Amino acid sequence: MAPPEADEDTGIHCRLDELLAERGLTLTRLSELVGVSVVNLSVLKNDRAKAIRYSTLAAICAALDCEVGDLLVRAA
Repeated sequence: MAPPEADEDTGIHCRLDELLAERGLTLTRLSELVGVSVVNLSVLKNDRAKAIRYSTLAAICAALDCEVGDLLVRAA
């Protein structure tokens, strides 16, 4: 199976907005907690990311006290 093209929908949705709202956190505060720029978190939040490092994923999940499956889901 070929990897998705750069402009192709991956079928993965990032629930970062919902998780931040549930926890009363801002993207800026999450950026401070995980050491990732607001711009890069915004790309992830808006489903425009093409890849994510496991270390970044682990840091976000730790900061939000969630599992990877809570953050990243298959789009309907």
